[in-house]
Amino acid sequence: MTTPPQTFQQKVYALAKQIPKGKVATYGQLAKMAGSPGASRAVGMCMKNNPDAKTIPCHRVVSSTGALTGYAFGGTSVKKEKLIKEGVAFSGDKANLTLSQWQSN
Repeated sequence: MTTPPQTFQQKVYALAKQIPKGKVATYGQLAKMAGSPGASRAVGMCMKNNPDAKTIPCHRVVSSTGALTGYAFGGTSVKKEKLIKEGVAFSGDKANLTLSQWQSN
């Protein structure tokens, strides 16, 4: 019996679950890893519609500049608070991608 292929959304959520505390990934990075480079807006929609914020850490996904572009579970101030508590480095209001971007294997 073969397993049906994962949908784009399932791939994105599985990837987001792998981002460790203290690290962030960009929308574009997850899109590329999910096999759809250029689908960063679709990743954003996945994060916005996250069905389980306790197990899918959508707060760890940021823009390509490190900007916190949205957070459906309390706004960007809550997102920033969570990231700071986890040890993500910031430069002003942006996550410092040089120090905190997740490098997947």
